Amino acid sequence: MIQPFRVGFVTGATPDKWARARRERRRETLQLVPMLESEQEDGVRSGDFDMALVRLPVNRDGLHCITLYDEVPVVVAGAEHFVAAADEVALADLADEQLVRPHASGWTPSAFQMDWPPMSEKDAIETVAAGTGVVILPMSIARLHQRKDIVQRPVTDLDPTQIALVWLLDRDAEDTQTFVGVVRGRSVRSSR
Repeated sequence: MIQPFRVGFVTGATPDKWARARRERRRETLQLVPMLESEQEDGVRSGDFDMALVRLPVNRDGLHCITLYDEVPVVVAGAEHFVAAADEVALADLADEQLVRPHASGWTPSAFQMDWPPMSEKDAIETVAAGTGVVILPMSIARLHQRKDIVQRPVTDLDPTQIALVWLLDRDAEDTQTFVGVVRGRSVRSSR
């Protein structure tokens, strides 16, 4: 029996367009498997996934890595929060806010920060919807958890996060190269 080709993807990544194109080229089953960001690197290294759409950074030792696209950072706040009146905000605008979940950049507001328990993106958005603090997330995740009682605004002075395709250096079979060709926009008739 032919094993399915498994591609893991982190919350907010968009594998569908590549999966459709890949299914047109190969007959074996393609499985798209959601994974947590905390599991993304281990899933590839353990062999649970043939490839994965990850949110950088990851340890690239032993991995191929193709950066695919940037994600805009947004601040998410309750609908009555002052950021609702702005089109975009800078980190200085958020200096007096409670950040309910740490941001990957390490940025923290200058105001005293409460000791928040670890929480998922969804839980963080529920917390800010209640009018308690703000959270900074990639726009794709904020859109995934969109609600009527929150707003999201781009943060102008934070670097974007990046989504990349990774796979093991020794996992370079034809099925892997087919998927690489798809994400790079190669047609069936293109050569490498």
